[in-house]
Amino acid sequence: MAWIFLFFAGLFEVVWSYFMKQSQGFTLLVPSILMVVSMIASFWLLSLSLKALPLSTAYTIWTGIGAVGAFLVGITVLGEQVNAGRVIAALLIVSGLLLMKMSSPN
Repeated sequence: MAWIFLFFAGLFEVVWSYFMKQSQGFTLLVPSILMVVSMIASFWLLSLSLKALPLSTAYTIWTGIGAVGAFLVGITVLGEQVNAGRVIAALLIVSGLLLMKMSSPN
């Protein structure tokens, strides 16, 4: 279950980063509230995963999911720039996440 909690914690990290962007510096109420709610969900699920996973593994994967997810949302939803360097960087993050998962004792 810890890996499932961690996966969803990472997804909620993507959600809160998206709504942080949409809040326009916390000037819009609904996106600001959605950001706080998804942030709480992300941290709560991360804390549940930490009951069984090492901190170094869980935190690395949580931030990696958030980084790559935010990158993908930025490109697909927000129309941000795509270039070879950014794609290679995202692929390197994903490869690091896979290596971290494969080398984890749990």
